[in-house]
Amino acid sequence: MLVGVPKEIKNHEYRVGLTPPSVHELVSRSHQVIVQQGAGIDIGLDDAQYTAAGATIVDSAQEVFARADLIVKVKEPQAAECAMLREGQILYTYLHLAPDPGQTAALVKSGAVCIAYETITGPGGGLPLLAPMSEVAGRMSIQAGAAHLEKSRGGMGLLLGGVPGVAAGHIVIIGAGVVGTNALQMAVGTGARVTVLDKNVDRLRQLDLVFGNRISTLFSNGHALEEAVLSADLVIGGVLVPGAAAPKLVTRDMVSRMKKGAVVVDVAIDQGGCFETSHPTTHADPTFLVDGVVHYCVANMPGAVARTSTFALNNATIGHALALANKGWQRALADDIHLRRGLNVCQGKVTFEAVAQALGYDYIPADSLLG
Repeated sequence: MLVGVPKEIKNHEYRVGLTPPSVHELVSRSHQVIVQQGAGIDIGLDDAQYTAAGATIVDSAQEVFARADLIVKVKEPQAAECAMLREGQILYTYLHLAPDPGQTAALVKSGAVCIAYETITGPGGGLPLLAPMSEVAGRMSIQAGAAHLEKSRGGMGLLLGGVPGVAAGHIVIIGAGVVGTNALQMAVGTGARVTVLDKNVDRLRQLDLVFGNRISTLFSNGHALEEAVLSADLVIGGVLVPGAAAPKLVTRDMVSRMKKGAVVVDVAIDQGGCFETSHPTTHADPTFLVDGVVHYCVANMPGAVARTSTFALNNATIGHALALANKGWQRALADDIHLRRGLNVCQGKVTFEAVAQALGYDYIPADSLLG
């Protein structure tokens, strides 16, 4: 199979779909790989490294999309990229379709076979291709929040850990999944007071066993969430409903009553965000104010640490990339129920139920398209 890797074009996105070691894995199994010139240069992966791994360097994204049977990316295709997709071509990348009707319509129109990293499941449960980026984003959320609490960044001018004689700040983390747990690890290290909310009591019990009295755990209900948010200096939103739009847990009214100069970091923004006041931002312009509260809603947070993120992502994605190249999409999906759950749009049909429900499409089960 001919596998293509275009350079990412989303704002301040420096990750790349395949690293040279991943290219070598494909080439060693008799596949061809073409990589757009300079695709990895911003993270220290130059064209010579790709050539040494067996790839062919091509001049443009247009050539990659025109020639490749399988496109491997990182972020969802932008409008110009969607327009280059063709019927039957395989797209393997993050999609986050539920809050994005424009992209969904473009992918449906293309007739391409679109497989989303974020809905592929693992044998032990969970979302193994989303997990590494959730780990990165969770850890980054505390860094971003701490930075934007500084007065020069629009915050209240608060040091999370405090100093002797001055109280530490209060960090509230909504959701105790991969994002929340990684945020928690960083949050405890700041010396701040930390509260974690989740509906899974067993998960809260696990965190309590690990962190003890360094954190407070709360069962998430409307009353507890509101009290925690209103007392917080920094709120991290890390909730996820796989493939579906994130629930709007923090209302506009709650935000209006938060401390002025507090910061919210909405890590769920790729799926629409869990704050009612959120909208996506970019690394170039990461924040906005609502009622005096700083909102950090960058939709590709891990792109800021692109080298770490690229290698972490490739560790998770290369196995399924090999399966798709070795077997073709129909056989690969038929053989692996976990990969099959990644199929979101196929040959003009929406094949992931949560996306279909969110955007008003007919849901066509993936099984029906596998012959």
